[in-house]
Amino acid sequence: MRTSWHRLGVTLTAASILLLSACSSTPDEPASEAAPGASAFPMTVENCGHTVTIDAPPQRAVSLNQGSTEILLSLGLADRMVGTATWTDPVRENLAGDNARVARLADNKPSFEVVLDTEPDFVTASFGGTLGPGGVADRDQFDQLGVPSYLSPTDCVDKTDESVNADGARTEPLRIDTVYKEIRELAAIFDVRERGERFVAELQQRFDAASREVTASGVSLAFWFADTRTPYMAGCCGSSGIITNSVAAQNIFADTTNEWPQVSWESVLDRDPTALVLADLSRRSIDGDALDSKIAFLESNPVTQRLTAVRDKRYIVVNGADLNPSIRTVDGVEKTAAALKQWGLAR
Repeated sequence: MRTSWHRLGVTLTAASILLLSACSSTPDEPASEAAPGASAFPMTVENCGHTVTIDAPPQRAVSLNQGSTEILLSLGLADRMVGTATWTDPVRENLAGDNARVARLADNKPSFEVVLDTEPDFVTASFGGTLGPGGVADRDQFDQLGVPSYLSPTDCVDKTDESVNADGARTEPLRIDTVYKEIRELAAIFDVRERGERFVAELQQRFDAASREVTASGVSLAFWFADTRTPYMAGCCGSSGIITNSVAAQNIFADTTNEWPQVSWESVLDRDPTALVLADLSRRSIDGDALDSKIAFLESNPVTQRLTAVRDKRYIVVNGADLNPSIRTVDGVEKTAAALKQWGLAR
């Protein structure tokens, strides 16, 4: 361990100020980075059942998942990031320049030692499967080194169990407001609240514009993430639920609360969706990751050939990241709305 880690061994303060108002701004109290006292440090955040104390705005952050990385980059924080990891897709195009300035520690999960070698003063992640048991490290391990950690609330709010990469069941449907909450909390932690409010407003405008354009009542959708043998199809209540509800359509597996249950192709045929939402994954680990392999399978398999969506070639193509709870969920809403409108399936 490098001796410089001693300067990161900060003492957690019992008298820290709870971050109760940092998740939103009001008309009477507009968020402002320049305003005196806009953020109070040390700051304590209650995050996914974990109490996190931040002594000062992070200067050496590591983001362990693409979703959290794209939030930090969108907040203009590339100069305060020392590493990223666990990528499922190319970075969002508008963030490519800033992303190129930040070291990629691994395409998948890095080792704990690789993360520590960057001497981070803050670690953030989108999934408990990355920051938690079986992941890069438990949060307590970072605590012991005085390094605050943050897990996206999209992976713990209204979940029935500790999640592993968003595959757990939800007690309540995920809401886009939980993504906005993550943005606001990270903006407060980095003391850039005004940027956070501007970014949330931009996402809200895009989300509202896309959903206002389309009412697809009577249209049914199936969301296929990966695997040709027993495909992962989206259940009711994750990011796909936000997309489905935004266009007033129906998810054929809305009766399951698991985010990504594995199902049979016969069950998909029984429910026969109007259109298929296909994730084009940049990874190539199993059959059915890439878009071309998905379509080739659908149009050659004797069961899937009979699907109405396949016969009509109604494929809505999204990135894998668009189906994770993140800022990319808004991209998924826009792509789905545009396709349904183009096909004349929405009014």
